[in-house]
Amino acid sequence: MKAQPLSTRIHIGVGGWTYEPWRGAFFPKDLPHRRELEYASARLTSIEVNGTFYRTQTRETFAKWRDETPENFVFALKGPRYAVNRRVLAEAGPAIERFLASGLSALGAKLGPINWQFAPTKTFDPADVEAFLKLLPASVDGLPLRHAVEARHESFRSPDFVALARAHGVAIVVAGDSTYPQIADDAAPFVYARIMGTREAEPLGYAPPALDAWAQRARLWASGKTPPDLSTVGRKARKAAGARDVFLYVISGAKVRNPAAAMALIERLQGKDRA
Repeated sequence: MKAQPLSTRIHIGVGGWTYEPWRGAFFPKDLPHRRELEYASARLTSIEVNGTFYRTQTRETFAKWRDETPENFVFALKGPRYAVNRRVLAEAGPAIERFLASGLSALGAKLGPINWQFAPTKTFDPADVEAFLKLLPASVDGLPLRHAVEARHESFRSPDFVALARAHGVAIVVAGDSTYPQIADDAAPFVYARIMGTREAEPLGYAPPALDAWAQRARLWASGKTPPDLSTVGRKARKAAGARDVFLYVISGAKVRNPAAAMALIERLQGKDRA
């Protein structure tokens, strides 16, 4: 099954494209490694790049990714660990600047949101988090940027955190089927979700009813609504802002099944589910 542009602004994918157990389960066993991104991007509509979390990439690398993927494909990038794995987030300015200067603007229209993932041990300090959010620029090289924060400590389940994210137009990453705290409040003009409940015993990673449920949540997000069965903590919802881009990644869980789950979601959102 090859992915086609969805009728809504929904982008579905997995984390990365280099994973040896996917050979035979997702990639053909004889597929050259150099063609893995090309193959994955023809079947998914987005990929979250984890490599940018661990090391600096080059403009040439970003341009290569751009050129190897379909016209409507989108990359989400993980912000570098040097920016987020620190005691004082307010001091992350130089690390953020180095990351943005590394050439990611070469992705052009294929640049999706940047996920700034905090460590599970990072607790909510309102002043420090606000200082960090102020460091996130609205653009780089004339290209608009979209930022998301993945908070993984229970202390972030606070109306004050939601208010800060809304004030800066930064999305709060929605954790699905996870032990991490779920904060599904609408904080930005787009939605960023990471679902982590795939099981190896399920051929599609999730049972059909669970796939149906996530597809429906994606539709609601895209229409400007918040799914009523997800957990929010804000004092009040934002006013509906109409259609929104949605970025949903099948992450962790039984990783070998994640591409199958992502493709099954794409089929459902195209009205081709065969459950």
